[in-house]
Amino acid sequence: MSLESMRQWVGREQTVEDFAAPFPVRALAATFDEHDPAPRTGDALPPLWHWLYFLEAVPQSRIGPDGHAERGDFLPPVPLPRRMWAGSRFAFDGEPLRVADTIRRASRIKSVEPKTGSTGAMVFVTVEHTVSGPRGVSFVEEHDIVYREAARPGEKQREPRPAPSDATWTKRIVPDPVLLFRFSALTFNGHRIHYDQPYVTGAEGYPGLIVHGPLMGMLQMELARRSNPGKAARSFEFRALSPVYAGPALTVQARHESDGAVTTWIADGKGGLAQQGKVIFR
Repeated sequence: MSLESMRQWVGREQTVEDFAAPFPVRALAATFDEHDPAPRTGDALPPLWHWLYFLEAVPQSRIGPDGHAERGDFLPPVPLPRRMWAGSRFAFDGEPLRVADTIRRASRIKSVEPKTGSTGAMVFVTVEHTVSGPRGVSFVEEHDIVYREAARPGEKQREPRPAPSDATWTKRIVPDPVLLFRFSALTFNGHRIHYDQPYVTGAEGYPGLIVHGPLMGMLQMELARRSNPGKAARSFEFRALSPVYAGPALTVQARHESDGAVTTWIADGKGGLAQQGKVIFR
């Protein structure tokens, strides 16, 4: 498919509604090993916990070979086999969503852009989501998806640069297959790179199961907000730099900056910088 054909998807829109049920909140807190009180009607959803909702229930007959929905419906049919979450940006300008709200997400394809990297051709697709509750627009999210060529024979992953060593707050997480499975289940994510070892190593050429980008993004946001009680996030952004694989412990880290912002990052099991972000509080 030509680039011009794929760019015909720019501007395509999709709107879904959901009910912010309490159980997914309780289940995610347990998955994060947090001893939060049981969620009650009216409790505010923490930032990014909307990912428990608006889940795409695609019929099994329309699932592609990677476990995702077949392309060409809302997302463009990019003809590159490997797909990953590249990053997200959030602007929290409205009231938070709350447990038991009826919530709405209006999505729009914002851009489709080709790039060339060290591993070959790539296509970046950016989707803008406007998320609303009964009190109006709560926040706007931009989500970057990257599509990549198939792995080449003998291809090796480039080693990431060392992560910073001056964190203000730190949390150690063991991303074992059970954690990855629970997060996939809670977000109804069928992507096989997170649970199917023969697929991820054989078909996609990675050395092991891959930790979800949004899972690490949530861990970054959680460390920042729980370390700054009483503060509300105004914005958050994160960007994936290098894959993290199941097994060795990763470290979620955050640093308080002089301007009040909080820089966040993920250090992989070898101390490499895998993902970085930034939270600005009101």
